[in-house]
Amino acid sequence: MDLTGARDLARELMDAHGLRRWTFRFDSAKRRAGLCRYDTRVISLSRHLTALYSPEEVTETVLHEVAHALAGPRAGHGPKWRRIAREIGASGQRCVAADAPTVPAPWEGRCPAGHVHQRFRRPTRPMSCSRCRPGFCVEHLVHWQLHGEDVDLGPRYQAELEAAVARHRRSRLAG
Repeated sequence: MDLTGARDLARELMDAHGLRRWTFRFDSAKRRAGLCRYDTRVISLSRHLTALYSPEEVTETVLHEVAHALAGPRAGHGPKWRRIAREIGASGQRCVAADAPTVPAPWEGRCPAGHVHQRFRRPTRPMSCSRCRPGFCVEHLVHWQLHGEDVDLGPRYQAELEAAVARHRRSRLAG
């Protein structure tokens, strides 16, 4: 949906539900669609996700956040919030649909089993796949690429990786 239309829609829905003293903003989030800030009385939407969403998905997101504002800071996604969300026309679901569009992350990592991990920031430390095994395990190390290309993650990353591999080897020799 175009951002101007989304801004107008959000303001209209906020006003219709008594949030005239609340402010609307766009933010730079890439993983969450919306946010309700009680302390500053702000409802915001991700500019990146809003641009990918249909008008129906944007309406659902705005109503979700309006329900948070109406339910209060202690309601979370509990029964009070769910009741209010449904009363004002939202689905009452905690998250956007699993098939909703997402912003592709520039960093993609894969473990030896093929599980994919995405990041928006450069990995600073070696990471292993938690789906394969909880806790850090060299055998399930995630290999990172930036936009599909192998890149040098820097001397600090490399030093930590070498230290982890050395610890792994020592523990296998000792055991």
